[in-house]
Amino acid sequence: MAAVFLVTLYEYSPTFYISVISLCFVVTAAMVLGWFGFDVPVILRSTDETESNLPTPEKKMVQVTNPFALELGSGPSSVSEGVAVRPRCLEPCVLSCFWGCGVNALQGALQSHQNGPRLSIPRLFEEALQFQYHHCQTFQVDGDDMQERHTQMPAELGVQDFGLLPRERYPLVVVLTLAEPDAREAYNIVSSVSVIHVPDKSYGLSTRTLFQYLLTTQGNMYELKPLFMSGEGAGPSTGALDPNQRAPPQATPQATAAPIDGEPSPAAVHDNDEDDVDEEEEEEEWCEGKGRDCVVCQNGAINRVLLPCRHACVCDVCVSRFQHCPICRAFVMESFALSQEPAATQTH
Repeated sequence: MAAVFLVTLYEYSPTFYISVISLCFVVTAAMVLGWFGFDVPVILRSTDETESNLPTPEKKMVQVTNPFALELGSGPSSVSEGVAVRPRCLEPCVLSCFWGCGVNALQGALQSHQNGPRLSIPRLFEEALQFQYHHCQTFQVDGDDMQERHTQMPAELGVQDFGLLPRERYPLVVVLTLAEPDAREAYNIVSSVSVIHVPDKSYGLSTRTLFQYLLTTQGNMYELKPLFMSGEGAGPSTGALDPNQRAPPQATPQATAAPIDGEPSPAAVHDNDEDDVDEEEEEEEWCEGKGRDCVVCQNGAINRVLLPCRHACVCDVCVSRFQHCPICRAFVMESFALSQEPAATQTH
């Protein structure tokens, strides 16, 4: 029947026939591209893209208390002048700073935590690293102590930089462990490992935390990652524990701690200052918080984090209506709730 209609249409007007076929092709191609997330006019997008019949899978999260928090101190920092760090812990702890720690050595140490003795004290961590570092400096930190500690490599070592990429050593690895045996039994998390980039002659980018890991008594390893939430409005920050954020140690990392089976990536920093500025601006644009409105309905409170992009931007009602993140257009694999409290009645 369709073939007869097309033949009749072609006999009636070849130009009109070609126009109809072309229009059908354009509409079909636009719907296919829109389904896979390409940027096409809204009028041509599939309705399934904005309203999905399939609910977004919910990821079950477990809330734990993280006794460790670490933030970078103020003032200039470099490989030659050292770095200031400020630990903020719930219990007395030991701050260990490993300068020039080998990348493979750290990977092996984290692997040994999963398969061997738990790295709950500095001595075990040093042995797991097989002493493959230039210098180690330790500090005793009380539970209510928030003073900055300045760590620096001895000048006689003569280390000015750590070479070009790919590097064989991390500039600085900071490890926090609980000082008292009773505290180690009270917390599920036994140590915190932070990999920090420090400016040197090869890369002058500002000091920043590259990776941060939490090690548990069960031998698991979790990587802390920040959430991204709209910066509009006011409200205290909560939920995620960003390694670079000035958050109290009571903040729980369940929103950002993701289990990983592999090892940390090799030392890598951007060698383009413009890219670095863009990343900082994006981080300022999106910050974590609560009490803000859903970006879709502008009515319900934000309570859902979309994975894997980690944008916290929708409420409990709107989360089931999208297959793609409304912020970055990434496909939504699953989501989890920032708060398990029942959502207030919302009018959409």
